[in-house]
Amino acid sequence: RAEPVIAAYARICRRLGDTGAGQLAKMVNQICIAGLVQGLSEGVHFAKKAGLDVPTVFDVISKGAAQSWQMENRWETMNAGKFDYGFAVDWMRKDLAICLAQARGIHAHLPVTALVDQFYSEVQKMGGNRWDTSSLVARLERD
Repeated sequence: RAEPVIAAYARICRRLGDTGAGQLAKMVNQICIAGLVQGLSEGVHFAKKAGLDVPTVFDVISKGAAQSWQMENRWETMNAGKFDYGFAVDWMRKDLAICLAQARGIHAHLPVTALVDQFYSEVQKMGGNRWDTSSLVARLERD
């Protein structure tokens, strides 16, 4: 019954299985995003430290295998240190806690997700609770 409503605003609407499958798929999404954002943060940080022209580098690599929604929409704000919009660190930590608890329950191993969750904890300690999740780069740029 909800499909016509969801179809009005979603790019795709598909039943993923029995009750709870959608929640598990959301966990998969957050696990993937956590790793992507950490990799993108390290890429932005490395490009700056290496003295590269960051906009040119990201213009080129965004056309290849590294391309992602996160890269397309966040590298510029990450490079500028602007984290005042988007999905908040507090919300991501809540989601990652759910993922990690579920992983323990099903004996799934999520070492990178656990590490990125720790990194988000550091961002919170920097006062970044409400910063966008792309603020992972800020913890790399502390000197």
